[in-house]
This record gives sequence, structure tokens and C-alpha cells, in this order.
Amino acid sequence: MQEPFNLENSVAVVTGAGGGLGSSFAQILAEAGARVALCGRRREPLERTAEAIQAAGGRSAVVPLDVTDVESIQAGFDAIEAELGVVDIAVCNAGVAQPSLALDMSEQDWQNTIEVNLSGCWRIAQETAKRLKNAGQGGAIINVSSILGHRVAPALAAYAASKGALEQLTRSLALEWAREGIRVNALAPGYIETDMNREFFESEPGQKMIKRIPQKRLGQPDELAVPLLLLASDAGSYMTGSTLVVDGGHLQSSL
Repeated sequence: MQEPFNLENSVAVVTGAGGGLGSSFAQILAEAGARVALCGRRREPLERTAEAIQAAGGRSAVVPLDVTDVESIQAGFDAIEAELGVVDIAVCNAGVAQPSLALDMSEQDWQNTIEVNLSGCWRIAQETAKRLKNAGQGGAIINVSSILGHRVAPALAAYAASKGALEQLTRSLALEWAREGIRVNALAPGYIETDMNREFFESEPGQKMIKRIPQKRLGQPDELAVPLLLLASDAGSYMTGSTLVVDGGHLQSSL
């Protein structure tokens, strides 16, 4: 019997793959057998993720692209197809958070957050679906949301709005593309410890945030592995339009 999360013969693209959860997602997919395109604006962090994948025996390609630029995305997907094949798994992970109280937020910060977190995911999803349809293939698109798509926090109005809209986009695309064999789901992590946030969570404000999590701890990147692989693989073949929340019970706690 084939392993339920086996991704051999699959080609995955991960945006924001240079660090944090994106790097972890890319390594998880590669360990499951996928050939992984590592995408982001800067090559150097992507190269580090590629080295980690290669050291573990996986295969990847570094493909710099900008999720806010349609031409960059199209050129990137052309390069991915030439080196790895048609993308049948897309993890739309690129995102930004620019904390600011709503009264102080600049127009540029608002627009940039929506452009990357929402429109960027839309562009990657659309390009993936177009190419899958042209190839006569099905596939899986995973939008990386957040618990702030379901609740709010001070000074993160733009981020929360972008993630809430991303979950509505996920459901809309799932409905439209189901007939094409393309599944669209969302993964909504709570607070997960990475190199990018570790220093903050060691601080006094960070420790206070951890105390509000029912499990009283941060999640670890490998605790997202099974949810990610479920959405990416045939094990989740009857799932589309769903959001998997992995947050240590945080959504069940009071604001």
C-alpha cells in the first residue's frame, strides 16, 4: 500500500521559501518526495533552503519571483516547468505583517499588506490553475492563512483583513475549480516558533502572548507537517474549500 502522504512525481512551488514557515514547508514537501521550486524575492535565503533539502536527499530548484508582479510569476513558472515539470502543488505562503495602529497606518503599508498577502496568493493560485487546466491535470493549492483570519489583534488590522479575505478567496476558488480536479484549501497556523520570531517570544510581551495560548506554548514547524501533507496529497482528495487551524487551542480562548 502506498504511503498516504507520498508526493513522488509531484512538483510543488512554495512562495516565501527563504525562511520561517516557508522554508519548513518546502523541506516537508521535499521529504515526502516532491520536487520543490523555492520562490521568493531574494536568492540567498532560497539557496540556504535548497542546501538543506539537498543535504536530506531531496530535489529543489531556486526560482526568484515577486508575487506582486504578474510577469515575474509567469517567467518563474516557465522556469519551473523547464526544470521540474508542471506545478501540481502550490503553497501560497509569501506574506508580510506591518504592525501599526489603524489611525497611524499609511496608505502604502495598507496596500502593500493586501498586495502581498491576498493578491499575491491570488496570482500564484491563478497561474497554477491555468497551467494545470492546460495540462489536463488536477492539483492542490494551499493558501497559508492565520488565526488572525478568524480573530483580531491590536495594530494588525491590515494583516487580519488580508487573511480573512484570503479564506473567502480559498472557498471561492475551491467552488470554481472543483470541476477541474483542483483542490483549494487553507492552512491557518497559530503562533509557531521560527528563527524569525524567536527573539520576540523570548521577550516580556512575547511571554505574555504565550500565556494566552491554552496549551501555554508555541507550536513547532514540524507540527504543521501532517496538516500540510494532508492538504497537498491524495490523502485529502475529498477536501476542498476547507481551513485547517493548528493553534494550540488559541481560537477557543477569549480575546
